[in-house]
Amino acid sequence: MNSALKPLVLIVEDEADIVTLLKYNLEKEGFRVAAAGDGEEALLLANEQAPHIVLLDWMLPLMSGLEVCRQMRRNPKTRDVPIIMLTARGEEADRVRGLNSGADDYIAKPFSPTELVARMRAVLRRASPGLAEETLRFGDVVMDLAAHRVRRNNRDIHLGPTEFRLLRHFMQHPGRVFSREQLLDVVWGHDVYVEPRTVDVHIRRLRKALNEETDADLIRTVRSAGYALDMKTV
Repeated sequence: MNSALKPLVLIVEDEADIVTLLKYNLEKEGFRVAAAGDGEEALLLANEQAPHIVLLDWMLPLMSGLEVCRQMRRNPKTRDVPIIMLTARGEEADRVRGLNSGADDYIAKPFSPTELVARMRAVLRRASPGLAEETLRFGDVVMDLAAHRVRRNNRDIHLGPTEFRLLRHFMQHPGRVFSREQLLDVVWGHDVYVEPRTVDVHIRRLRKALNEETDADLIRTVRSAGYALDMKTV
């Protein structure tokens, strides 16, 4: 891809080692990267050339990430730019504050670079469909939506239509927990009556298709809550 066509990511983070880690992983995934070490520099850079997406640390020198987010939302040049908050703060009240300030998503440190990239692609698909790829990626799983094909570790994964829709929904919202009822609405539709436990059957089929003995199980069961596409942080 022509470098000018690659999505531009603005990293707003004052810890140099995190910036280096993010820059390496994002450039490897086909993004262009700009970086700012504080909120004032971030607002200046974003105003000069609006990025396609911003990774914004909560705790910054000079002004907080929340204030940077608010000011970006007030600026006509940057008000529609997707923002993902990066922070060590993991409490629900903090997540709500971040989202209420205008952030599109929220990921707590330490995070998996693979999950972060997948979350970024999901946000970009919603905000800028023209930038979205027809290929979804999470870890070693690649889903070609146009060809209706799934591969893991370069081997073909054969899925039924329901398992394909389940996996697509998970890969479009990595890390998020969905209840059985939410999955029923999304995958089966509001007008179809299906027992909630039917979801468990299809999750088992999806796991069986995805996982060989040496593969990590990417589908996490959250007791009394539901399921998520997830992996251990690295």
